[in-house]
Amino acid sequence: MQRVFQALSSTARRKILAYLAHSELTAGEIASRFEMSKPSISQHLSILEAAGLIAGEKRGQFIHYRLVSENLTNTLNEFVQQVCPVSRPLKRESATLADAKRRETATE
Repeated sequence: MQRVFQALSSTARRKILAYLAHSELTAGEIASRFEMSKPSISQHLSILEAAGLIAGEKRGQFIHYRLVSENLTNTLNEFVQQVCPVSRPLKRESATLADAKRRETATE
């Protein structure tokens, strides 16, 4: 439980969770949304993964990250994000990305 609270204590990590709400993203796609170094993003991803909030899967040369939806903490975080005005634009962007990826996959 301590790891979960540590993971959620960071605004950047909460934003990463919001970005992953509707779509898998690579570390590079996540990093492009922040003004911080890629090693810093990797550290945040490692903390989220160690807490069991996200999972990474290597495909080719990229690691694709997704929420671990069966994690109770993510369920509670989803609820909080519904009422938190800061998360709404991030979740909209996540949904837009997911739609774009579905369209791209459908045309292949």
